[in-house]
Amino acid sequence: MTATRLAGQGATASDSLAGSGLASRAAAAALPYQDPGLPVSARVDDLVSRMTLDDKIGQMVQSERGTTSAADVTSFRVGSILSGGGSAPANNTPAGWSDMYDDYQRAALATPLQIPILYGIDAVHGNNNVPGSTIFPHNIGLGATRDPALVERIGRATADEVKGAGLDWTFAPCVCVARNDRWGRTYESYGEKPEIASSMTTIVDGLQDADVLATAKHYVGDGGTTGGVDQGNTQISEAELRAVHLPPFRAAVERGVASVMVSFSSFNGVKVHGHKYLVTDVLKGELGFAGFVVSDWAGIDQIDGRPGFTQAEIATAVNAGLDMAMVPTDWKTFVGHLRAAVQAGQIPMSRIDDANRRILTQKFAFGLFEKPYAERGFASTVGSAEHRALARQAVRQSQVLLKNAGNVLPLAKSGGKIFVAGKSADDLGNQSGGWTVSWQGSSGNIIAGTSILAGIRAAAGNGTTVTYNRDGVGIDNSYRAAVAVIGETPYAEGEGDRTGSMGLDSTDLNTLSRLRAAGVPVIVVLVSGRPLDIGSEIGNWNALLAAWLPGSEGAGVADVLFGDYAPTGKLPVTWMQSASQQPINDGDGKTPLFPYGHGLTYDGGPDPDPDPEPSSSCRVKYTTNDWNTGFTGTVSVTNTGSTPVSPWTLTWSFTGGQTITQAWSARVTQSGSAVTASGESWSSTLAPGASASFGFNGSHPGTNPRPAAFALNGATCTTES
Repeated sequence: MTATRLAGQGATASDSLAGSGLASRAAAAALPYQDPGLPVSARVDDLVSRMTLDDKIGQMVQSERGTTSAADVTSFRVGSILSGGGSAPANNTPAGWSDMYDDYQRAALATPLQIPILYGIDAVHGNNNVPGSTIFPHNIGLGATRDPALVERIGRATADEVKGAGLDWTFAPCVCVARNDRWGRTYESYGEKPEIASSMTTIVDGLQDADVLATAKHYVGDGGTTGGVDQGNTQISEAELRAVHLPPFRAAVERGVASVMVSFSSFNGVKVHGHKYLVTDVLKGELGFAGFVVSDWAGIDQIDGRPGFTQAEIATAVNAGLDMAMVPTDWKTFVGHLRAAVQAGQIPMSRIDDANRRILTQKFAFGLFEKPYAERGFASTVGSAEHRALARQAVRQSQVLLKNAGNVLPLAKSGGKIFVAGKSADDLGNQSGGWTVSWQGSSGNIIAGTSILAGIRAAAGNGTTVTYNRDGVGIDNSYRAAVAVIGETPYAEGEGDRTGSMGLDSTDLNTLSRLRAAGVPVIVVLVSGRPLDIGSEIGNWNALLAAWLPGSEGAGVADVLFGDYAPTGKLPVTWMQSASQQPINDGDGKTPLFPYGHGLTYDGGPDPDPDPEPSSSCRVKYTTNDWNTGFTGTVSVTNTGSTPVSPWTLTWSFTGGQTITQAWSARVTQSGSAVTASGESWSSTLAPGASASFGFNGSHPGTNPRPAAFALNGATCTTES
């Protein structure tokens, strides 16, 4: 919860009360918790003191709309409802969602204490359950933009469209760090390094400043499972977990994220849903998370490894620190087990009260008691021209130009003929991926938007002929270029895991064969949620543009193809030479097809605004965020030489009495003023052109001067601010 929201609660409450049906009660302040002029903490204290055990258990339940009637909400005091992927009211429109939401909310307000519900959805790249919504690029594309300010704006736009359908809580952002591209949720990650996901937690501000609760997920380590298996086992040291997977959650907590969702995965054999050390000691204690922890879909059921959740599993999960249980179907059984566990002394009442305080704090702070019903005025924002323009900007900034032999790109707008082919050229479902209208997504024009083909047709000048055939049939050497829009078809968690081949399918390969046979330049636009195994094919292509999963605004791809905007995206992940290299990540000593951070622009060189080439063999960027007598330091060291540095050690000296108290993503020690940072076991090598980033917290006596110099393995580095 942001301090601003808490402080401003009383000031905005009178506006919120208008038309809510609660105005007269609040004005009379019949009970302290109904008085919006009181501090949130006082309102929570008063309400909890009035709640029965049944009231408290109800607040800890999140059930699915398909198994929950409005009468159930009243009878069982249900605190939250969710829609799973694709679970929508019969009238799947903003008005239909708002009507359903208000029905549930009226049922909640019919309970004696009139506690409103929260309604959770997976609005993970726009309000993707509701047709007509703006569909933004999936996170891997946003990671390629390296633009946290853009991502914050996307959060705000998404929140407006969520509110436009009457809802108040999204299970986003996913701040996982994807370390194996075989994982079917790779596209939900901003990239393979914690710095990217941490920087993109700006989306939390965008969502919550617009009064939609955000959820940092999936806590913790889901991107690091062995083999990239979804819901698998993350078998790494605690040091690596802290260095790679924990920092984005720290960043989200610092931004006041309202909820954190626990991962299905295990940490060294122990399901995180039952891991008290990680949930209570680390997240709530060490990181200071003040919001509430919610389980994933029936996640408690997996703790003992057998189907069907038990009272013992519920006790384990709640005592581990879970505050709200997502129990989509068997939630009434859950209510009985939870009550019995409390009555038997297996769960202390103090833990139940703590869970309720955390949940109710968010309901008060986000104004639900004053504004319990759908904010229908936001319906006009759903799919608005302004939001689609923002999405188009995000699409073009996410494009990563990986190859451009002979500067075949950008395409000229005038003259001649261009041939377009590929199964994803005219398919909005393919370019949007999973979590689009339905859980797994689907091919076809399932949403409103602009396909990549339509964008190409609109961008080409009047003197250019654009011919399209999905399979590449009909091309000849009279065309000046062929654009093949190929790649993956939609999938989501589990279904997207790839244990074997990660290459192009036979449809794509056959299309490419026809285009190559015509003897014209072949430009590949790859629509995918991760790097694909293309090492054996790329030699036959003149250009390769990684478009990721751009969403509803395919014209953003055409903006780059025709040079209206130069490509600026940088790889958020390392691109394998072959699937046998998985997992492959920056600094692991493996030689990639394209390194992390790679991205060309139209002069054939690196990205615009390149760093000056230093005369030394290393470059260091050092920044700090200071407060009072503390600070957070961020260091990035780049090997600018021609040979690998393995193992690497960076040294510097503080000149102002600074002391490092905690570090991540590197082994950092201090002796007096001298500091030494070395790569971890998984990041001990710096290949030519590769970078390693790490961070630390420290204290200073009042001033915090920059170190005068840095040295990599004894060699002085060029520094930048």
